[in-house]
Amino acid sequence: MKYIYFLLICFLLNQPILISSDIKGLVKTRDGALQDVVVYIEKISGMQFNPSATPTIMDQKEMTFIPHVLPILTGTTVVFPNSDVTRHSVFSSGKIKKFDLGTYEQGAKKSLVFEKAGVIPLLCHVHPEMSAYIIVLETPYFAVTKESGDFIIKNVPTGKYKLTTWHEYAKPKTIEITVIKNKDLNVNFLLDE
Repeated sequence: MKYIYFLLICFLLNQPILISSDIKGLVKTRDGALQDVVVYIEKISGMQFNPSATPTIMDQKEMTFIPHVLPILTGTTVVFPNSDVTRHSVFSSGKIKKFDLGTYEQGAKKSLVFEKAGVIPLLCHVHPEMSAYIIVLETPYFAVTKESGDFIIKNVPTGKYKLTTWHEYAKPKTIEITVIKNKDLNVNFLLDE
């Protein structure tokens, strides 16, 4: 009965009816749970998504890029603050977007818009041990695994999709899934390194 009221309200307010569910799961290798895996739905034919007006942060703190893996939607602005006491630089020589923000001091920040999907490796000229990745995706349906290997992608509309993994060392894996209205989907991945 609640569902009928929901449909009626959507109709009266001329609002689209979005029926969604969550995709949950675990990613591991033969050695155990795998952290920093991006799990995402590939491009959905005929659909485009607008990035958030709020920029995303890739910080530099204690000689580390934070977070190590940053998935974003195409068109997203990423801000690169330097929260460290030492000077840092941020650059990428990858194929998707080559850039060099130069060296800048604590408290300074620079930003870039990422308009093309793909993997963008980040490095620092000053500290070669620093590395991170920006994963630019074509849908907003993505998550990064925690230390336990768990992930959750929230509010995925009903439909058939390709669900893919990315990790800096493990081989990617793609499976086809069907999301059913109001029914969460559990998906586990076993990746090869």
